[in-house]
Amino acid sequence: MSLGIAFKGPEGIVLAADSRVTLTAEIPEEKLILPATFDNATKLLRVKGQPYVGAVTYGLGALGTREPRTAHSFLPEFEFELHQKHKENDRDGRENQLILSVKNFATELSDFFKKQWDNLMPKDFKGPDMVFFIGGYDEGAPYGKVFEVKIPSQPIPFEWHIDSPVGVIWGGQKEFTDRLIQGFDDKLPEMVTNFLQLPNTKANEIREHLKQQLSVRIPYQFLPLQDCVDLAIFLIRTTINIQNWYVGVRGVGGAIDVATITRIDGFKPIQQKNIVGERT
Repeated sequence: MSLGIAFKGPEGIVLAADSRVTLTAEIPEEKLILPATFDNATKLLRVKGQPYVGAVTYGLGALGTREPRTAHSFLPEFEFELHQKHKENDRDGRENQLILSVKNFATELSDFFKKQWDNLMPKDFKGPDMVFFIGGYDEGAPYGKVFEVKIPSQPIPFEWHIDSPVGVIWGGQKEFTDRLIQGFDDKLPEMVTNFLQLPNTKANEIREHLKQQLSVRIPYQFLPLQDCVDLAIFLIRTTINIQNWYVGVRGVGGAIDVATITRIDGFKPIQQKNIVGERT
C-alpha cells in the first residue's frame, strides 16, 4: 500500500516515500490469502535526461500477476522510449533528449504505465490503482508543479494546488497522516452521514468544516525547504512506527527515500537507501 508524499514548498518540492511492497499469495484449498512484505523497493523515481522532475509511487506495488514487477523496474524501458520519442541532434550530431515540462512528463509517464497495465494486468482486476505523484519545475517558472495520475482509473494528469505556490498531498495507507494533519480520518465524514442517515452530499460539507476546525495550523508558505523535508519524513516515520503495534496490513516500512527538486539544482537525493553487503 505504501505512503507517498509530495510537498510543494516556497523553496522547492519534496518527494518522499517508504520502501515496502506487499505482495499476496493465495492458497485456494485453504481459502487463505497471505501477505508477504519486501522492504527494499524504490518508489522514488528519477528519470535519466529529465533533471527537473521526479515522481513517487504508491498504491498497487507491482504490475503483473505471474511475474510481478515494480514501477521502478520499468524505468530503463521508460527512459529508452522517452529518449527515442523526444531526441534531437545538436551541432556535433549527437542525440540529446529534450527536457519536458512537468505536465508533459506526467503525461508520458502515465501513457507508459497505462500501456504496461493493459499488457500485464487481468481485465477483471479489482484491486487498487498504481498511483504517481509527479513534481518538478518548468523552465523559467518561479514555483514548482505537482501532478497526480492513477493507473488505470485516472490516466490524465491532475494538477494539485494550481492556484497556490505551496501545498502538500499524500496518499496510500494514509489514515494516520490524515489524523495528524487534518485532525480526522478521511473516512469519518462518510461514517457520520451514514450513521445519522444524512444525504450523501453532506459528506463534503462535513469534511470541509472539520478541516477548518481541526487541521494543524502549519504555515506552509513560510516553511524553508529543510522544514518541508523534516515534515515529510516525520509523517512517514510516524506511520511506520505505529504500525509496529498495528493489527492489519502493515503496508508502510523499510527505509524512507527523500529528494528535493529546486529551480536551480533540479532533482537532488537527500536521503536514499544504499546497496550494502552482509548486515551485522
